[in-house]
This record gives sequence, structure tokens and C-alpha cells, in this order.
Amino acid sequence: MSRAFAEITFTPSVLAAQEQQGSAEGYANFLQPDAERGDRIGPQEAQFISLRDGFYQATVSETGWPYVQFRGGPKGFLKVLDDKTIAYADFRGNRQYLSVGNLNDNDRISLIVMDYPNRRRLKIWGRVKLVGAKEDALLMSKLRDPDYRGLPERAVVITVEALDWNCPQHIPQRLTLEELEPQLAPVREEIAKLREENAELKAKLDQTD
Repeated sequence: MSRAFAEITFTPSVLAAQEQQGSAEGYANFLQPDAERGDRIGPQEAQFISLRDGFYQATVSETGWPYVQFRGGPKGFLKVLDDKTIAYADFRGNRQYLSVGNLNDNDRISLIVMDYPNRRRLKIWGRVKLVGAKEDALLMSKLRDPDYRGLPERAVVITVEALDWNCPQHIPQRLTLEELEPQLAPVREEIAKLREENAELKAKLDQTD
């Protein structure tokens, strides 16, 4: 756990709950000046982010309600621009603009980036700048996937405030079809071989009748 994470999340109400439940002393060290800051993207975080094809994103409305959605795309669509900045191209969806509206009023954002096969997750807190597609052509060229035909409406540029690798204890292990393929391929080959052998045996039996 990082000091930046603790400074953002350990609000007075949270500290009071920790004190009441007896965990305050155990977490106090994370707020000390010499605790690891944890607000920059290192090589481990950059590689992890580059391999993901989706994440959960939370924003807060002007009335105080959280809004969480899943953002998906090709692997690596969430780009690491430098050790304090990540960004992605935002394409036209259902045009409700809930996240956009929330971020125009409150620039705070939180992401949970999941790796289900390896039961890992990275939490990211940051502040957002929305950049229109026509405002920064160079940025959009960095974020666009040349194989995707849609045109982005904007870039969501996130300045990282805190990072935290979360405990994997209760993360279920899940695999996509692509991730299952290395395990499925030998099974398919074995099935094809057995079918071929069955066909040969059937042919020999037919010849003896």
C-alpha cells in the first residue's frame, strides 16, 4: 500500500472507522513521511497496463452519486504516456455522456485494471483532462488503434495521483477464448486424431462385413 493511496482514501470518517474496529495502528505507518509515495507508473505498472483489454472506471456526479462502467478495447488501448500520465481514446457510444458530464464537473477518476487469468489488479486514482479530437491531432494519433474504424470524440488524459496493487485473495480466475486457446488447441488436435482413428476402424469393419 502506498502513502499516496492512504492520503486519498483514509478520510477522517475512514480513520474513525479504523480506530473503532482496531485496525488504525496497523495502517498508521502508510501515512508516515518515509512511506513509499506510490504515485508514479513504474516498469511493472506500465507493462501490466499495456497488456490489458479493459478496466472499470468510476466517476462522481455533481449530486454525489458514483458512476461505474467497464471500458473495453484492444489490448493496450489504455496508453502510458509517461510516469504520471495515462490516456485513452473515447469513442461515441450511446451518447448519454454520463462519464463526460461527471468529469466536466469533477475531474476525479478511479480505475480498477484487472488481470483475471493471473489474479492481479491495479487500482489507479487520478485527475482527468478531456481533450477534443480536433484539439490535439498528435495526441489522438498516439491513442488511436489503426485497425479500429471508429473515430474518437475525445481523449481522456489521466494524471495519476496514486497507485495500489490490490490483494488477489478473492479475485476469480477467468480466461477469455483467446487466453484459453493454448489449452484448447491440444484437446482439439486429440479429438481430431481420435475421429480419424474411428473413421479408419469403421472403414475396416465395413470391409469385413
